[in-house]
Amino acid sequence: MTVSESIVVTGASGQLGRLVVADLLRIAPEARLIGIVRNPAAAKDLTDRGVELRVARYEDAASVAAALAGADKVLLISSSEARRRIPQHRHVIDAAKAAGAKLFLYTSILHADTNPMALAIEHRETEALIHSSGLPFVLLRNGWYTENYTAGLAAALRHGVILGAAGDGRVSSAARADFAAAAAAMLASPATQTGRVYELAGDSAYTLTELAAEIARQSGRPVIYRNLSEADYKAALQADGLPEEFGALYAESDAKLAAGALHDESRQLSGLIGRPTTTMAQSVAAALAQIPSMHRGSS
Repeated sequence: MTVSESIVVTGASGQLGRLVVADLLRIAPEARLIGIVRNPAAAKDLTDRGVELRVARYEDAASVAAALAGADKVLLISSSEARRRIPQHRHVIDAAKAAGAKLFLYTSILHADTNPMALAIEHRETEALIHSSGLPFVLLRNGWYTENYTAGLAAALRHGVILGAAGDGRVSSAARADFAAAAAAMLASPATQTGRVYELAGDSAYTLTELAAEIARQSGRPVIYRNLSEADYKAALQADGLPEEFGALYAESDAKLAAGALHDESRQLSGLIGRPTTTMAQSVAAALAQIPSMHRGSS
């Protein structure tokens, strides 16, 4: 890491981006840290901590090009807009190339080259764009965030059930903070990383039945996992207010999870961050602690 090195983090005000920025402020205080945001008013706390904010929207090529000017390293946190990612990601890749970036990192999906999920398609296409760009790159193929499940913990306690179509499929999830730590470590590292592809997942896998049992154990309330067909799970998601397109996408992902799409035992994530990944039980405990008036059983 050189004093003059500039690191650009896209989506800096998002859930993952904020964690990456926080880690970089701690482990690379000498770097010039630039955060790309849509709404700088919502990220004043980052400015207060010395982060330079630049405004850009993924779909606006000109704003992205201006925001990445002078970038030495770029972290592209994948867009949250499924089915609209490719043109957005292309703008960031083109801008990084025009800026002469020395390293380009992308948060892809676990086993992107073989992952059967429909969600993996745009990640594969983005990886292809990165390869063809000629940019020096690192691919961070992130598995599932455990928060994907614990975010719905209050509803699970209220209804006593977790719905899904994952069967007995095992998921090697980790906390969002674990993935952020890996991205920050790669951005701050002085070692040559060009061309590396990391399959990032939690150290320990579990089924959704085991997740429900852990929630019940820690909360002292009855919670079970109810497995549905992909079609019935899609209908349940739609009934809960999710648009049909996304209900179909998430139900299909769960069904593919049943076949092992998000299972990985390589422990590359813990290797990068230098510590064990956050366990499912730890994530459940953290989520329970955030629920008002939660009377927990023994844990």
